[in-house]
Amino acid sequence: MSAVPSRKRISGNILAVIVTVMMCALLMAPHTPAQKEKVNPAPAAVAAEPAQQPQALTAADVNTFFDGMIPTMLEHSNVAGAVVLIVKDGNVMFSKGYGYADVKTKKPVSVDDTLFRPGSVSKLFTCTAVMQLVEQGKLDLDRDVNDYIDFKIPATYAQPVTLRRIMTHTAGFEEWGKDLFVPAASDLEPLNEDMPNHLPARIFPPGTMPAYSNYAMTLAGYIVQRVSGEKFEDYIANHIFKPLNMAHSSFVQPLPDDLKALMSSGYAGASAPAKPFEFVNGAPAGALTTSAGDIAHFMIAHLENGRYGDVQILRPETAQLMHSRAFGPEPELNGMALAFFQENQNGHTVIGHGGDTRWFHSHLSLILDANTGFFISLNSAGRGDMDIRGIAFRRFMERYFPGQPPLPAAAATAKQDSDAVAGYYITSRRDETTFLKLQALLTEVRFQAQPDGMLVAAQLLGPNGQPRHWREIGPLLYRAEDFPAMFWFKRNSNGRFDIFTSAAAAGFQGVSATQTTFFVQLLFYSGWIILALTLLGCLAGAMIRRHYGRKLEMSGADRRWRLWSILSGGLILLVVLGWFLYLSALGGGSLDKSLDPFLDMLHIGGWLAVIAALIVIFDTARSLFSTNVWAAAKLWNVVTALGCVALLWFAWMCHLLSFSTRY
Repeated sequence: MSAVPSRKRISGNILAVIVTVMMCALLMAPHTPAQKEKVNPAPAAVAAEPAQQPQALTAADVNTFFDGMIPTMLEHSNVAGAVVLIVKDGNVMFSKGYGYADVKTKKPVSVDDTLFRPGSVSKLFTCTAVMQLVEQGKLDLDRDVNDYIDFKIPATYAQPVTLRRIMTHTAGFEEWGKDLFVPAASDLEPLNEDMPNHLPARIFPPGTMPAYSNYAMTLAGYIVQRVSGEKFEDYIANHIFKPLNMAHSSFVQPLPDDLKALMSSGYAGASAPAKPFEFVNGAPAGALTTSAGDIAHFMIAHLENGRYGDVQILRPETAQLMHSRAFGPEPELNGMALAFFQENQNGHTVIGHGGDTRWFHSHLSLILDANTGFFISLNSAGRGDMDIRGIAFRRFMERYFPGQPPLPAAAATAKQDSDAVAGYYITSRRDETTFLKLQALLTEVRFQAQPDGMLVAAQLLGPNGQPRHWREIGPLLYRAEDFPAMFWFKRNSNGRFDIFTSAAAAGFQGVSATQTTFFVQLLFYSGWIILALTLLGCLAGAMIRRHYGRKLEMSGADRRWRLWSILSGGLILLVVLGWFLYLSALGGGSLDKSLDPFLDMLHIGGWLAVIAALIVIFDTARSLFSTNVWAAAKLWNVVTALGCVALLWFAWMCHLLSFSTRY
C-alpha cells in the first residue's frame, strides 16, 4: 500500500489525535459508583490552622463552629444540602441540617425528617447483624462461607473466604462493577440470584492484600438472610431498626409509602435537576435509607457497647470485638476492625466508615475513648474539588481533640529506600480479569524519589492542591509531611513492592514497565494513529490517482490483498469506535445489563478484528517479497502491521477479547 502525502492526511492525523485524547480521557475517568476520597484545596474560610489547645466540646460552640464552615463549603462545592450530627455520652449534643432537601421547593434539610442514602455506611448494619448471629452461635467468623451459602465460591486459593476476611476486606475478590446500581426497581435481583450471577474472580489469597469489596459485604448480608431465615431487609428492621427506635430507616427499595415523602432529592450539583431515587442491587452493601436522627441511635448503641437505653443489640464483649483491630499488616498503620475502619487521629481511638452513592456522600466516625460520634451526609456530588466530609471531621478533631503528633526525623536509609520503592503502582481495588482493568492501568500512582529522600506522587494532593511529600520515618514506612497519613512498602514474591496504607481497606501493587499508564497509552495511541493515517493515506492516494487519471500499478493478487488489508484496517478502527461509544455510555452511569447486546456485538467485532489484524500482518509479509510494491510502501506496511500488533497487545492486556458480559 502506498502512502501519499496530502493535506487531507494531515487533517486526518489531527482528527485521530483529538479522538484519541477524548477516548483516553474517558477511559481514565473513574466510573465506579463510589466516589474516591479526595483531599483538595478548600476555601480560605475553612482552611484555618489547627487549635493548639482543645476547645470545650459544647453544643453552642459546635453550632458556631459548623455554622461558620458548612454553608461556605456547600456554596463553594455546589452542594444542595447536608446534615451534621454529634453524639456524646449517650445523647445527641448537636444536630443541624444545612441547605435544601429539595432545591425546587426550597424544602430545608431536617435532622429527623429528611432521609439520606448513606451508601456503604450500610455495611456497618450488615456486619452488626452478622455479629448478632455470631454471639448466638449461628455463625463462625473463621469458617469457610461456602458452608453457609447455596452456591460455590471456587477454591482459587488454599485459604477459604471467611466472614472475618469479608469484614476486613481481605477476602481477595476483584472489584464488582456491573449491576451494582440499576435503573429501576424491576431490575433489582433477589440476593439468591444476585450473588451467584455476579460472583467476581478471586485475585488475592484471602487475608493478604486488602481490596475493598461491595460483593463480599453483600455476601455477608446474604448469609444473614440464609442463617436467620428472614429476608435481609426484614432481619435488619426486626433486630436493629425496631430495637433502636429507628422509625425512619429502611433497606427496602423502593421506599415504603410512609417514608417516600421524607426522601431528600439527590443532585449532581445544587444547580442541576434532581435525580431519581437510586436502586442498589447489592442491598447489604449500600441500600440503606435513613435520617441523621436515626443514625444517632445506632452510633450511641455502638459507643455504649451494644446498648441503647434499655435495649442491648450486642453484648459488650461482641461490640468490643467488632471495634477491635482485626487486620493490619504493620502496627504503625491504621488497620481494619470488623467492618469499621480504624481512623485513629491525634492520639485518639477512632473507628468509622464512609459511604457514597452517585449523589449522596456520607461519613460516620466514633471516637471511642471520648464516647463521641460524628455523622455527616451530603445530598449532592457537587463540583468534586473538595472533600467536605474529610475537611469537616479533621477540623472537628483539630478543634476539640487536637494533638497531631510531630513529624519524626527522616530515617537514615531514606535516600536509599526511596530510590528502591520509586515506581508505578496500581490499586488493589480493581477489576483484574475484565475490561474494567483498563481503569486501574490508566489511573496508576507514580512515586518519585527526591534528592532529599522524600517521596512524591503527583496523583496524591495535599490541602494546598500540591503533591504531598512523604518522609520515611521507619523501615519502608512513610508519613505525609502535613498529615499523619502513612504508607508501608513491603517487597512481594515477584520482587516488586506492595503498599499498605492507613486507609486500611485497599493498597497498591507495583507493576512492570509494560503495565504502566505510559505503555498502555503508547500502545493505544500508536495503533490508532497508524491505522488512521494508513486509511487516510489510501483514501488520499485514490483521490489523487483519480484526479490525474492514473491507475494503481499492482497485480491482481496484490490488488486483492491490498483491498482486504484496507477493509481489515477499517474494521479494526470501527471496533475501536464501538468501544469508545460503549465506554461513553458506561461513563454516563449505565453499568447494568441494558448495554449487554452492545457488549456482545463488541466481543464479536473484537475477534473479527483479531482476524483482520492477522490479514494486515500477512499482507505486510507478502508485500515484502512483491516486486510490484515500492520500498516506501513496504516500510509503511511494516509500520501498519506494528500498529495492529500494538492494538492487539492493548486489547489482550485490557481483556477486551472475551465473550463474557460479566464485569
